[in-house]
Amino acid sequence: MAKKQFKAESKRLLDLMINSIYTHKEIFLRELISNASDAIDKLLYLSLTDSGTGLSRSDFYIRIEPDREKRMLKISDNGIGMNKEDMESNLGVIARSGSLQFRDEMEKGEEQEDIDIIGQFGVGFYSAFMVSDKITVISRKYGEEGGWKWQSSGADGYTIAPCEKETQGTEIVMEIKPDTDGEDYSRFLNENSLAALVKKYSDYIRYPVQMEMEHSRNKNAGQADAEPEWETYREVDTLNSMVPIWQRNKNEVTEEDLNRFYKEKFFDFEDPLKTIRVDAEGLISYKALLFVPAKASYDYYTKEYKKGLQLYSSGVLIMDRCEELVPEHFRFVRGVVDSPDISLNISREMLQQTRHLTAIASNIEKKIQGELEKMMGSDREAYEKFWQAFGLQLKYGVMAEFGAHKDKLKDLLLFHSSAGEKLTSLAEYAGRMKEDQKAIYYATGENIQMIASLPQTEYIREKGYEILYFTDEADEFVAQALMAYDGKPIQSIASADADLKTDEEKKEIEKQAEENKDLLGFAADVLKGRIKEARISGKLRSQPVCLTAEGPLSFEMEKYLKQIQPENEMKAERVLEFNAEHPVFGKLKELQKTDPERAETYVKILYHQAELMAGLPVEDPSAYCEMVAGLM
Repeated sequence: MAKKQFKAESKRLLDLMINSIYTHKEIFLRELISNASDAIDKLLYLSLTDSGTGLSRSDFYIRIEPDREKRMLKISDNGIGMNKEDMESNLGVIARSGSLQFRDEMEKGEEQEDIDIIGQFGVGFYSAFMVSDKITVISRKYGEEGGWKWQSSGADGYTIAPCEKETQGTEIVMEIKPDTDGEDYSRFLNENSLAALVKKYSDYIRYPVQMEMEHSRNKNAGQADAEPEWETYREVDTLNSMVPIWQRNKNEVTEEDLNRFYKEKFFDFEDPLKTIRVDAEGLISYKALLFVPAKASYDYYTKEYKKGLQLYSSGVLIMDRCEELVPEHFRFVRGVVDSPDISLNISREMLQQTRHLTAIASNIEKKIQGELEKMMGSDREAYEKFWQAFGLQLKYGVMAEFGAHKDKLKDLLLFHSSAGEKLTSLAEYAGRMKEDQKAIYYATGENIQMIASLPQTEYIREKGYEILYFTDEADEFVAQALMAYDGKPIQSIASADADLKTDEEKKEIEKQAEENKDLLGFAADVLKGRIKEARISGKLRSQPVCLTAEGPLSFEMEKYLKQIQPENEMKAERVLEFNAEHPVFGKLKELQKTDPERAETYVKILYHQAELMAGLPVEDPSAYCEMVAGLM
């Protein structure tokens, strides 16, 4: 029998496909099962229009038969089958898809049924050469007599000859390669390994994927007094569940079903906090089943954590973690996306560039954002639980890419505030603002108690203005990224720019500054190199001094940057502010004239106290203690 050669350039394409398109060799099983499913689809379609077939959906199957001794693996189906011309057309020309051609022909006819064909790219069958030295295809086309045998050992060509086959359908027999130092091909002959691969990639194929499996049972089961006696037996098992939960009608799926699916699929012990279902139709059709976990995993905020949604094409797994489907700020979302508009037989690199994927990702982002906003409004307790787990991720999202996503995320943020113990959103804060309030004010510190005791907060509270309490390292960076909300600037009370004074108060402060310019100059000289200047404050009430930061760098940013870059010490520009109404200021003013040396000590002590109130470390604690002890 003369060997035929593959059509033009197929040899080169076969080599590229085997070595480049598929990242994992195990993918071949997915491809062959998908092709078998397509073949059954075609015959099932004919059975709907031709009552003479005598077939129904329950008659179809896909079967896997490994033979470890002969190193053979057979994949068979009872679908439409192929004749000689089909083999020449579909197996003799790589990257030509009989499935795609079938769909095109059906769509040209009068019947405009929705035909869901998985294998539209036409190279999936040849993935079997990644694990096989030789492939034999035996097939008989429905409605024809006799069968045909196609054989090939790869790029050297193929043969086609008539053969006997009693029923319609196709058998693919692979001679599995011997094991090498770098590859265990024998795993593709192991029943448990094959069953696991079917579960991973083809669990939702519409027809039963069957294989004979070994089991054990107690021969004396049911006999109360008998000792257990175990025996092994073999039985044909259906390996796939066939109908994915996201394809079922909503009224057929309970919350318990969804929770069970989530926990089994994503290895979580807790029910998800939120389940999001998407059923989109139009130019791009897809279904998505998304979950917001109740807690962050142990590795969530590490480099090891991998984001992404599982991507399916008509129930067939394409990628276990498709990172492009979910943005970084929503990386906590787990779930699946299934679209018939994405071709199965394509590589990761090609997949990333598809416009379908980009459109689906954009729609999913909007859906997640909308559902979180809805949760915040309708189930605040659940949202605050979510915030506890993933609020920091949203803050990182606001800061990322120079604030490119801030408008999407700003209404999802929550903060502590002076208004009470409950967390508040920016919208809620804005709704409570006084009519004369010009800005949204915040204060930073290690905890709420420390922030509430900051001397700068007294004047703000006296005016009746609410203060946001920033306790996370990221909070102040978030404020800088947002800059404003609802037209109101977001401003730190520790900033020298936080100007809340009336014109009369400003005049009074200017007057006090002029009257005490010698003392302010004296303090600036004593603290030269530590502060930018000393000035009279309009913020203080009970405390004699406070430190404020001038410029873009705040004290909290300074502390954060010191943690991550200790070798590049960046410091905020410090301004020491004095309360001219405080008795200590009067004493200092008196000492400057009568005892300059002691006045110098006072200035240093007041500066260190201001550092402590601002949550900053005192450079020389021992010297500070000695100065205080000396005064005592």
